[in-house]
Amino acid sequence: MTPLFTYTKEEVDKIGNAIIYLTEKIPFLSKTKILKLIYLIEETSIRKHGLPIFNLRFFLWKFGPVSKDLFIELSSEPDLLKNYIVAKRNDDDCNNYFTALQPFCDDEFSDNEMAVIDLVIDKFKDYSAEALVKFTHRTHSLWHTTAVEAGVLEKLENQLINNTDIEIDFSVLLKGDAFKQEMYLQHKEYLMLSRSLKF
Repeated sequence: MTPLFTYTKEEVDKIGNAIIYLTEKIPFLSKTKILKLIYLIEETSIRKHGLPIFNLRFFLWKFGPVSKDLFIELSSEPDLLKNYIVAKRNDDDCNNYFTALQPFCDDEFSDNEMAVIDLVIDKFKDYSAEALVKFTHRTHSLWHTTAVEAGVLEKLENQLINNTDIEIDFSVLLKGDAFKQEMYLQHKEYLMLSRSLKF
C-alpha cells in the first residue's frame, strides 16, 4: 500500500534505523509498541528541542496517536522499510515481533536526537504495548486533550469509532515557549513547501 505522504531517503533512513535501534535495545518489539515508542520519541523531541526527529504525521486513533504511514508499513510486508526490518512470528505466543535486517547506523542522527531516543528507551523499555497505550491516553496527554477538543473522546473510548483524520498538533506542547514554537512552525512550513515541490 502506498504511503500517504512522501518521504526523503534521509527520513526513511532515520525511521528505519530508529526501529533497528529499538529492536537492539528492547526484545519482542511488536507493531503497537513500535508505534507508541516512535510517537513518544517525536513528542519528547518536540518538547525538549522544538523539532521533530522523524517528520511523521500522527492522527487521533482509538489506541492513541498513530502515524498512518508507519501503521501501514508495519501491518503488512514493509515497503519503505523493507531493507531495515522484518516481522517474525513467535511460536510461544503466536505474535509477530520485528527484528533488524542490518546493523544500526547513526549517520542521520544528531547527538541531541540520540539522547532523546535513549531517554525514551530508558523510561519505557519495560512497558507493555497495552501500558504504552494507557500512557498516551492519560488525562492531559496530547491524545486526550485533542480528543476532548474534537468531541470524539467518548466515541474512541467506547469503541464506536476506531480512527479519525484528526491530526495531532504538536505545537500545543510548546505554548509558553515562543522560541521553540517558532522553530517548530518554521520547520513544518519548510516540510510542507519542500514536499509540495516534489509533485
